[in-house]
Formats: sequence, structure tokens, C-alpha cells
Amino acid sequence: MSGSGAARTPAFRCTECGATSLRWVGRCPECQAWGTVLELGTSTRKAVAPSAVSAPARPIGEISAEDARARPTGVGELDRVLGGGLVPGSVVLLAGEPGVGKSTLLLEVAHRFAEGGGRALIVTGEESTAQVRLRAERTGSVHPDLFLAAENDLGALLTHVDTVSPGLLVVDSVQTISSSAVDSGAGGVPQIRAVAAALIAVAKERGIATVLVGHVTKDGGIAGPRVLEHLVDVVLHFEGDRHSSLRLVRATKNRYGASDEVGCFEMREDGMIGLSDPSGLFLSDRTVAVPGTCVTITVEGRRSMVTEVQALVTRAAGTTPRRAVSNLDSSRVAMLLAVLQRHGGLPMADHDVYAATVGGISAHEPAADLGIAIAVASAMREVPIPATVCAIGEVSLSGDIRRIPHIGRRLAEAGRLGFTTALIPAAHVGDVVPPNAGEAIRVVPVASMGEALTSLGDFKTIVGGVRRPTLRPVRSPDGS
Repeated sequence: MSGSGAARTPAFRCTECGATSLRWVGRCPECQAWGTVLELGTSTRKAVAPSAVSAPARPIGEISAEDARARPTGVGELDRVLGGGLVPGSVVLLAGEPGVGKSTLLLEVAHRFAEGGGRALIVTGEESTAQVRLRAERTGSVHPDLFLAAENDLGALLTHVDTVSPGLLVVDSVQTISSSAVDSGAGGVPQIRAVAAALIAVAKERGIATVLVGHVTKDGGIAGPRVLEHLVDVVLHFEGDRHSSLRLVRATKNRYGASDEVGCFEMREDGMIGLSDPSGLFLSDRTVAVPGTCVTITVEGRRSMVTEVQALVTRAAGTTPRRAVSNLDSSRVAMLLAVLQRHGGLPMADHDVYAATVGGISAHEPAADLGIAIAVASAMREVPIPATVCAIGEVSLSGDIRRIPHIGRRLAEAGRLGFTTALIPAAHVGDVVPPNAGEAIRVVPVASMGEALTSLGDFKTIVGGVRRPTLRPVRSPDGS
């Protein structure tokens, strides 16, 4: 007998977090994901009997690791992020915004793979083969062992794999491929899951290095089920501003290497150019110091980058001052302005403040706080910062300059590029500076924002005649 208080069995489950529900909803109430709540199947649980194994278990010492050795792609900056190159049988997910250059980069990777003696297959579901051929001619990526196919059906894609027998497979993109065995439109959660599972199975079975191109949502996440990121071996994010030539490749997951590496590229008409030393992109070409600029050293992955921060301070025209930032954390900039007014005695409440970085690089880490604050104070007081001075440190709400990670690596990069003076947190005074930082660099310890602003007065006497060496981005050793 059933009653109004009888328990009901959940009939729907979220494919992202596993939360169950009595009724269908468009948005999961637990993980807030859209379109992931699906109806549960009606199959009953059955006992699983032992079955035949694919290969007997062996002692770990008898298993060869050669099959998991990375093969260089020929694109140095990408190899840096991947941990040496592509591993046969691995599956890489490369995601990025439209027009950032994903297809151009992977076309170069496929071309280099073909030049190395392997066969590469690019299956595109977004373009025709003629369109890809035109791009290949422009970037010099035409090779007889580089094959192209335009397909949207998973079965046809697998047929091309059987015919070509490639060592590298590029699918552009996984959201455009659909399987006739799944009753759903291309790009839907069931389709992406089925297509990805089939491609991963083929890659593992035949030892094919596979790269899947993924779309991103409006909030920057990878489109489709989150399980896709768990299934693949490597997840890469391709970032870049369409108004800047700089492109960054970040690894958020890597089973074969470090997941905190960053690769730098410059987008040009002839393709993606790898930059092993991109410092020249993030500094202005000006050789005379002017107020409102300060150089800081940021860390992207394991790479130290010189970043120039520029600030403009003008008296507010209305009662509410304007704050505008570009490639900086707006909340941290607002905090720094409050610290400058409270602990530095600068009247920021009645001034408009504009702050940005040079070259399109983002500086969101706390270590850039001191450089941003010095740039704003320099613009406010109209005191130029010498071109050979950099500032590194985190600023707290109490006005203290706090310790930061990788101080030795940052100072080494500053010394290598010709900077002679560095403002650093006083807590790092006892730290040992690496020998490759150079004896020419002078460390100025500052414990508070007040001390940092006091040092601005000392710069007035050393501005004249000081010029920073002209820096230019250096291509990767392989010329990519």
C-alpha cells in the first residue's frame, strides 16, 4: 500500500557531480551545471562474473617504460608544456576561444610530425579540406605524409584512421563529431562522451598520439561533460587576446609531466612562432624613463617574465573617481589604491586611475602588487622610475610588503636582462641570491609601503642617463 509519505526512488542523475533528483531540472542544484541532469536507466544490477584478462599481471620491474616515452613534436614551446613531447597512445585535449590559433598550431605540429617520418591525420569537422590547405600553404605546412579529411561522423573518422594508419591524429573539434549510435545532437553531453570514449579507446589500442580540440563556454570552461577532462591524459588551455599577438599554452593536467608549465607563442601571418625568451614583448620600446611606469617580475608556470606596468593618474572630473584596468586584477588594484591612500598619504579618492600591462600579458599574482603600487605612486608624484629598476612584492592591507615565492628565480631573470636595482620584501634579506642573478643587481629591501614610497625620492638623482637594454623576443632554438 502506498501513501503520501512513501519514499520515492530518484529517477534523474547529474552526469557532472552524480547528484540525484526526483524530477528533471535544467540546472543541477548541486554543481550548478546546465543540461547535465539525465534520466536514470531501468536496468537492474547484476552480479559480475570473472572474465578473461587482456594480459597477465607482471611485476612492475619487468614492465618496459619505453612505450610511455615522449616524442618531441618539433615545436619547442609545446614540448616544454607537454613535458618533452607527445606520448604514443596519449590523448591531449586542447581548448581555447574561437580564433585564438588552435588549428594553426596543430597544423604546424602535424607538419613537424610528418617531417619527422611519421604519418599525421587531421580530421576537421568545422572547415573544408580546401580551407585547411590554404592555411597550410600560408604557413608552409604542406607535406605528402600529412593527410586531411573533413568528417562529422564518428564511423567515417574511424574508417580514415584504418586507411591512413597515422601516428598522430588531430580531431578539430570533438564537439562537431557525432555517433549514429547515440540519440543526441552533435555537441551534446551524450555525444561528446561517446565520441571521446571511442577515440580514447582507439588511441590506446593502436598507440596513436591523439589531440582533441575542444570548445570553451562563455565563462572560459571546456564545453561538454567534466568527465572529458578526467578521461584524457593532458588538458591544455590556449589563451590569448585577439588584439595582441601573444599566445600562451597552459597545462592544467598532465600525466606525463609538470602541470604548471607555460608555453609562449607569437601569432604571425606565417603561423605560430615559439618564443623561448618573450621578455621583449612585455616592455615598451621607450629608452627614457617617464612617470607612471614600473617593471615587475612575474612567474608563469616555471618561467619568470619581465612585465611592465603602466599607470595614469588624473584628477577626477566628477564626484566619483574612475578606475579602469587592463590585464590586471581590478579588485587587487582597488585594494592597492586604498593602501596608498591610508599608508602612503596619497589622495587617491579624488583622482581617476588607469592601469595596464604592456604586451597583453596578465599580471594577476600578488607578487606584482609592489610594481603596480610603485607605478601608480610614480604617476601621482610625477617621479620617473629608472629603466633599470624593478619592484617585486606582495602588499597587505596593513601596508606591509610580504614575502613571495621564487624570489631567487625572479632576481636571476632581472639580473640576466640588465636590471641593476630590485625592490624586494625586507623578509628576503637573508635569502641567498643565486650566482646567475649577477653581481650588478642591487637589492633594496622595503618592509612597508611607506618605505617603498620613500625610495621614490632617491630615484630622482639617478634617473638621468640610465637606459634599459633594448630587448626583443627570442625564438625557440628549433626556429619555431
